[in-house]
Amino acid sequence: MSERVLVGMSGGVDSSVAAALLVDHGFDVVGVTMKLWGGESDSGCCSVSDVDDARWVANQLDIEHHVFNFGDEFLEHVVNPFVDTHRTGGTPNPCIECNRHIKFDLFFERAAMLGFDRIATGHYARVATLEDGTFRMQRSIDPLKDQSYVLHMLGQDVLSRVLLPIGGWNKPDLRAEAERRGLLTASKPDSQDVCFITKDGGREKFLGARGGLTPGVILTEDGTKVGDVPATELVTIGQRKGLNVSGMSEPQFVVDVNLQESIVTIGPRRSLQDDETGFTQPVWAHKPFTGNALVQASAHGTALPATVELDRVVWHDKRDRIAPGQSLVFYDNDYVIGGAIAT
Repeated sequence: MSERVLVGMSGGVDSSVAAALLVDHGFDVVGVTMKLWGGESDSGCCSVSDVDDARWVANQLDIEHHVFNFGDEFLEHVVNPFVDTHRTGGTPNPCIECNRHIKFDLFFERAAMLGFDRIATGHYARVATLEDGTFRMQRSIDPLKDQSYVLHMLGQDVLSRVLLPIGGWNKPDLRAEAERRGLLTASKPDSQDVCFITKDGGREKFLGARGGLTPGVILTEDGTKVGDVPATELVTIGQRKGLNVSGMSEPQFVVDVNLQESIVTIGPRRSLQDDETGFTQPVWAHKPFTGNALVQASAHGTALPATVELDRVVWHDKRDRIAPGQSLVFYDNDYVIGGAIAT
């Protein structure tokens, strides 16, 4: 009897091809679209049309399709923490929290409860089996689309039972494959990352409607006032754009945000440089790790050499400061060791 696989189908081209490849490989495939956000959205994610697109592709592949409503859980684990982290001066990563709590926690639990052997998604990453029999998340072959960073929290239980069919594809070839198969989603544009933040108003509108925002002042490192910001909560460490300061002898970056006093401090690039970054809430692919690794601090950033200690990363060469709330992901070459939240 073939293995039963529950595949997440977002209504996009990536998960559509993932489902098609699973059918080709002889799995007993059932598609599921997760309904997460019921509010205003223009990202091409979680909309009624996405559910319809996923259902159409499922019909094309002759597989069952269902919708799981995880709206309450999404609000609890993704949206509310996003708001709270901004209120405390952090810079959250909601897509990572969605993967952590919804797409690879609730979805995995629901699949097991329904008797499925495995789950699958259309993420650009691979699962590797090491010589000792343990599993690791591995980068996609397409460096421009690699999503191992946002899947760093997966442990052995999930890694042993997740399938990532498109991790060995690059995006142009994948779209061509969708076209060849005549899939409805072949030419559908990619969605934005944050499904609940609209282009009209962005974070300011979203957060402002959920508790208000605090105006602040911009100071130089010597305490001279040089400007104002409409919302201190929206300013991020390392930010350069949108500060509206002029007459400075060199480019200025945000080097500190004091939410209690509504003060944003700016300085030249050299003031932003740091040789270590603290972290909390570490998670590991297999077991806790200390030692040399490559560490990546954003989804599309470059992994840099560093030493991972118990509660901090010591960079081998100074780098720009990491905003609190961002994820640090630890790699051994292309393999994910684990990750943590920057403090």
